[in-house]
Amino acid sequence: MTLLDQGWSQSQIAQRFGVTVSAVCQWAKAYRRDGPDGLKAGCHPGRPPQLTARQCDKLARLLLQGPQKHGYANALWTLPRIAAVIHRQFGVTYDQSGVWHVLHRMGWSCQKPERRARERNEQAIATCQTDDWPRIKKRPKKR
Repeated sequence: MTLLDQGWSQSQIAQRFGVTVSAVCQWAKAYRRDGPDGLKAGCHPGRPPQLTARQCDKLARLLLQGPQKHGYANALWTLPRIAAVIHRQFGVTYDQSGVWHVLHRMGWSCQKPERRARERNEQAIATCQTDDWPRIKKRPKKR
């Protein structure tokens, strides 16, 4: 037995469940048309992916080879570069946001390269931290 059958108005039901009156109206239509099955949650899958699971696996292997293997000058993957690889390998065109969704679905995440100077001298840094820094560090004033 539904609340409508008990005499509740659509606005009372909407208020009770925190939804709009039009939602209650749609529920009532679905219930009249299909019975209790009409109120079951449906699947809303959206647009199917353009790359199959097998193609995503192949894409992962291609990306793990590195950008230089695919003709790029440095070892940095960017979304436009990945889009170009996808287009060359699979004939599928994605914009940058589409590439991002593909990578996310594959379990990949954004990585930022470390920014360190090429001239960095690790030994000099270690020496400075152990010898020089304690000597030049300000000491708290005694009270």
